[in-house]
Amino acid sequence: MKKTGNREQGVGSRKAMSLRSLLARIVAQPRSWLCSVFQRGRLEREMEAELAFHLEQLISDLIAVGHSPDEAARRARIALGAVTVTKENMRASLGLRWWDELWSDLRYGLRMLRKSPGFTAIAAISLALAIGANTTIFSIAKQLLYERLNVEHAEQLRLLAWTGTEAHVAVHHVWGDYDSLPGGRVTSTAFSYPAYLELRTQNRTLQDLIAFKVTGMNATIREEAQRVQAEMVSANYYAQLGVRPQLGRAIMPADDAVPGQGAVATISDGLWERQFGRSKAVLGQTIKLNDIPVTIVGVNPKGFTGAKNVQQSPDVFVPLAMQPLVAPHASKSASLLADPNQWWVNIMGPSGNGVSDAGTQAALDAQLAAIVRGTMPVKPTEDLPRLELRDGSRGLFTQERTFAKPMAVLMTLVGFVLLLACANIANLMLARGAQRQREMSVRLALGAGRARVLRQMLVESLLLAVLGGAGGLLIGYLGRNAIPKMTENAWERSDFQVHFDWRVFAFTAGVTLVTGLLFGMAPALAAARSDVSHGLKEGVLSTTRRRRGLGGKALVSFQIALSTLLVIGAGLFLRTLAGLNAVNVGFRTDHLLLMEINPPAKRYPAGKDVELHRRLEQAFAAVPGVDSVAPAWEAYLSDDSSRTDFLPEGVSYDRNAHQDEDYNGVGNHFFETLGIPIVAGRAFGEQDTQSSPRVAIVNESLARSRFPGQNPIGKRFSTSSHDADGHTSTTADEWIQIVGVCGDTRYQNLRELPPPQFILPYVQQTEVGGMVYEIRTGMKPETILPTLRRVVQQVDPDLPLVNVRTQDQQIAADLEQERVFVALTSGFGLLALALACVGIYGIMAYSVANRRNEIGIRMALGAQPAQVRGMILRESTWLTASGIVVGVAAALMLTRLVKSMLYGVQAYDPATLTAGVSLLIAVSLAGSWIPARRAAKVQPMDALRHE
Repeated sequence: MKKTGNREQGVGSRKAMSLRSLLARIVAQPRSWLCSVFQRGRLEREMEAELAFHLEQLISDLIAVGHSPDEAARRARIALGAVTVTKENMRASLGLRWWDELWSDLRYGLRMLRKSPGFTAIAAISLALAIGANTTIFSIAKQLLYERLNVEHAEQLRLLAWTGTEAHVAVHHVWGDYDSLPGGRVTSTAFSYPAYLELRTQNRTLQDLIAFKVTGMNATIREEAQRVQAEMVSANYYAQLGVRPQLGRAIMPADDAVPGQGAVATISDGLWERQFGRSKAVLGQTIKLNDIPVTIVGVNPKGFTGAKNVQQSPDVFVPLAMQPLVAPHASKSASLLADPNQWWVNIMGPSGNGVSDAGTQAALDAQLAAIVRGTMPVKPTEDLPRLELRDGSRGLFTQERTFAKPMAVLMTLVGFVLLLACANIANLMLARGAQRQREMSVRLALGAGRARVLRQMLVESLLLAVLGGAGGLLIGYLGRNAIPKMTENAWERSDFQVHFDWRVFAFTAGVTLVTGLLFGMAPALAAARSDVSHGLKEGVLSTTRRRRGLGGKALVSFQIALSTLLVIGAGLFLRTLAGLNAVNVGFRTDHLLLMEINPPAKRYPAGKDVELHRRLEQAFAAVPGVDSVAPAWEAYLSDDSSRTDFLPEGVSYDRNAHQDEDYNGVGNHFFETLGIPIVAGRAFGEQDTQSSPRVAIVNESLARSRFPGQNPIGKRFSTSSHDADGHTSTTADEWIQIVGVCGDTRYQNLRELPPPQFILPYVQQTEVGGMVYEIRTGMKPETILPTLRRVVQQVDPDLPLVNVRTQDQQIAADLEQERVFVALTSGFGLLALALACVGIYGIMAYSVANRRNEIGIRMALGAQPAQVRGMILRESTWLTASGIVVGVAAALMLTRLVKSMLYGVQAYDPATLTAGVSLLIAVSLAGSWIPARRAAKVQPMDALRHE
């Protein structure tokens, strides 16, 4: 038994030693190879020394057996063999042969590219443009759609949301996102604060729950009034996100314990740099938020953007307990912290308790249902909101709805551009490869393997791809922020930056490798399949080349098809932009200055805000150069809107009917300032005051839809909101009388037709909040703006004048997506046309060169130059026509996918299709004209003598 045990131990130890030696060999072999590659001189010297040693030993042994020194040396060299072959075998044993061949192929490929600078430049530049466009669009898409919050374990974050039926959901008051879903449902990520507290208390599935809310606030920082973005956060916000301030401390539970008592704030790295010059003395300084003093206790780390999104950080972070002071609600209590009916905070929490997302959602859904029933009045006809658990690693991810489809379209288009560039280079390389057919045939005849020839051609292709990839990487890096800058507004600060990280480098490297294989495979296979005997016979060269020119023509047709698709797409977006620019908005947009004033509700509650705006309106009107002034709740064409009930007298409320309409609250000189015509009745005047009967003006669309066949002047209506049972507190004193009918205007944006709309004088409202001032002036904005700012500062030094822009700039901002698409697709289309022109020129020039003897014979037999020129042009036209047919068919299928992005034009718009086809035909004729003229000038005797 004892011996058996020793034997088993010995076997085990031998196995362990065998495993260690195997691992040692696995590690040693690549290390030895790397040393051999990077220390090649030492390796060569060692081989020389070893061979010399063996030769000396062999000579000594032969002399010892009686041979003369000369004879011994001769016999030793014969026995040892050729030194070169021996060295080659030694290099092969070390795995260096393929490396040497690859290095040789690289040097040869570089020499060949240097010999053809025109070809190399065209190929490298076209590839660089295509790869650069792909890199740029990928970088932006990654930043917008795939970047995660810069916090610890962002992938574990889960965002809470809810869904319900639009007509019957029990939630009636939402401050936040509220989006429609198919099937008459709605969704939101806003919850009431009491619901958050209950969910957090009952939570057993997520590690914890945090709450936050981002909103705009007025700020006075170092005696400068400005508008900032502020994020109100719960006490556990920093701890659960794993964020540590780079300076000072975070918001602590004690700061969020008592409503209105945690007057502290942390600020973003950007605000620290802009306002405080990165001074450490920022800690302890006091700033005002909506006229409430708060003390700065910390500075967030650079790159932290909060919990809402990954694009831009809020400027200031304050405890949620400060909401009643810094962001008071318009209700009697001003506090939302104890209001279960107002849903406004966003909730997020990290997973990690071992419960699946499905289990977590089911548990939280049951808890939410119980909380809603216990804290809110739920009618029998109402349904409860159903909780959804979403990925929270990207925050609320609202940019997905805005950018997902446009980025998918752009990625598709730049992919087509890349394919077009690959097809163009493949075509040029096929023609170039045919010219090198004799070279390949000679190499094959001398013993080169077809795999060796294939590799040589692929190496040249990859060298071109590397040149294009390097240029594309440079273009992508320099142009990564060009598109974001195209979407910036002149009046809004934007910190959105596109990051260039290893994933972008990996994407560019991958695209470079794939493109090299795409455009290099066909020429490489053609070269490797070269027929040695045919390639060495001059007499059959033209026939062989003409037969193989079919591959190049197929590639040119493919280029034309892609170019047709890109040109038609660019045409559709160009017509969309032109159509939107030609829209009649219904009012004068020239010389109209817009600026916003948002007084804090704590300092200017209901009633006082109306008086503030009256004072400001009168002060602005007195400024020299101001022709007229009109405050308004909503600036037209700014993507903002307001809706409320519109119930004409005698019409009862129907909770199942859509009885709300768009509306606006404006100053008495609104119609005069904007140049909106009054088609019936009167405009607002000085007689319309707080104490006078309430009046309104309706537009023509509302008059037609609500008062068909009637004169609306003198009619009365109510705007009181109704509860879930349809009850209202409207009395006879609250009726509003229609005194005028105005012309229709575009309201929210240029795409939507003028909606039914009614307009109220703001002076007759109990509260108005912030307003947009619309100022008609013949002066330049930069000339009059300092005076307007002084007027505001004289009324209230803590009141900032923000979002100053002209109405034309506002319209330009509304069209920014269309402008970006037109710029990009037009650029892609022009690049496609240039590549198509080069492709057609290349294939037709190559065809003419190979058919020189045929053309000479034709002209010797009586063909006229015009006939030869027409023959070449007809050939290119048929080549173009085949590609256009395929391209138009593809365009008709693919443009339907972007139908929602078009305006005033159909996806199959005949004018755009005709213009695109005509342009491609013109480019085809331009690209083939020079080869056709060259063919027409062929001299028969020169062609026949050359052949």
